Amino acid sequence: MNAHSPKAYKDGHQDFYGRDFLVTPDVLIPRPETEQIIDAVLNLAGKPYLPGVKPAPRVLPKNPIILDVGTGSGCLAVTIKKELPEAEVYATDISEKALKIAQKNADKHSAHIPFIISYLCQNVNIKPNVIVANLPYVDENWGWLDKTALNYEPSIALYAKDHGLKLIKELIDAANSKYLILEADPCQHQDIINYAAKKGLQHLETRGFILTFYNPQA
Repeated sequence: MNAHSPKAYKDGHQDFYGRDFLVTPDVLIPRPETEQIIDAVLNLAGKPYLPGVKPAPRVLPKNPIILDVGTGSGCLAVTIKKELPEAEVYATDISEKALKIAQKNADKHSAHIPFIISYLCQNVNIKPNVIVANLPYVDENWGWLDKTALNYEPSIALYAKDHGLKLIKELIDAANSKYLILEADPCQHQDIINYAAKKGLQHLETRGFILTFYNPQA
């Protein structure tokens, strides 16, 4: 750690959706735009996600099964479990170091979540109602990137080939859930919507960086 390291790494923690999460250089620092994945899940569950906001009709079962793919620090999985305690929440990551941090965060917040080491969904034997994912989607060739700042975070959690869309496309191909909630840069959204449509997924909603899809075939 040096003087230029991000504050979250120096402090060892970061706020996400009103809760404090442990972070180390082995995991991506949780970001505010990712919080809207939680809003999208709560909306599907018929729960208000902001004071005064009328929730949409519930489309999920009473005890939904939710899978967080590429969990990193575990901030999404833990937050979903705390906001929807009736849900069964599972989480995967390809990094053992990341899963150790995720487990610590689950323990810290008393959230029971099975963590599975897996490339995307490969080692998962459940059929979720919802898959959420903040996968690597950064294209190293984007001209506006501040690579100096990003160099402190794990590249495996940031960058992807095929203009940043490789892992997102692979997850769309593999997803066996009724609902799929993805984070990506808005400049990628139309390409993702077009690719998902070719696979039979319907685009339901866009919230900032977040896309929600419905799979009628699942």
